Amino acid sequence: MEGIKKRLYKGDTVIGTFLSLGNPVTTEMIAQAGFDWVVIDLEHGLGDEQAALHQLLSVKNSNTTAIVRVESCHKQRIHRVLDFGAGGIMCPRVDTADDAALVIKAMRYPPEGIRGVAKMIPVAAYGLQFDDYRRATETDLLGVIQIETKSSLEHLDAIAAVDGVDVLFIGPSDLSMSLGIFGQTDHPVFLRTLDSVVRAAGKAGKHTGILIGDPAETKKYIDLGIRCIACGTEAGFLMKGARATVTSMRQVTGAL
Repeated sequence: MEGIKKRLYKGDTVIGTFLSLGNPVTTEMIAQAGFDWVVIDLEHGLGDEQAALHQLLSVKNSNTTAIVRVESCHKQRIHRVLDFGAGGIMCPRVDTADDAALVIKAMRYPPEGIRGVAKMIPVAAYGLQFDDYRRATETDLLGVIQIETKSSLEHLDAIAAVDGVDVLFIGPSDLSMSLGIFGQTDHPVFLRTLDSVVRAAGKAGKHTGILIGDPAETKKYIDLGIRCIACGTEAGFLMKGARATVTSMRQVTGAL
């Protein structure tokens, strides 16, 4: 199946969700549900790197690309999850082009990058397919940089221009908080900011992404020029379904 990076550059819209529970079974269920991509969240999620390994393995038998959100641009965080099999890296709170460049360098093998070389890794079939994997990393790994701070807004064009940055991904909660309008994603200031991110990405030939809470908003953001759209988390799906079931049952038991 064609990866989401190639699909994005063809102009497709790709849909995803975040995984915060660190559980391989719920990860497999979400992947089988049909999302184009998922984000295994090591910044705010409950899982650690060992859990991420099992989650990545659980996605292998699906058509879903697994991206890992690391805690920072430090290369050790990035190397390990790529070795495990991550199809891309999402890095939060990137303030400058230098920060973005560090992320991309950590994703790439020398001479273009600084990623350490190990052949006996899961993603390379423990050494049996390392050469094929190394070649694939040059075209297939997705570099996602989160735009969440005033500093990142001040350096938008430079961040977008970094070779290897594919998506400028808007974190609505952090970004709206930094703008002083927390949670007000329909505020004119927030909408103007979205437009500036989309324009910066487009000028550099890159793409824009966002996390939304309601699938009904998907078209709204497509119309704004955003093509990499995530909705919710698996924890949120579970809580919403559980609460809906409880509410329905309470309505019946309360009526007896």
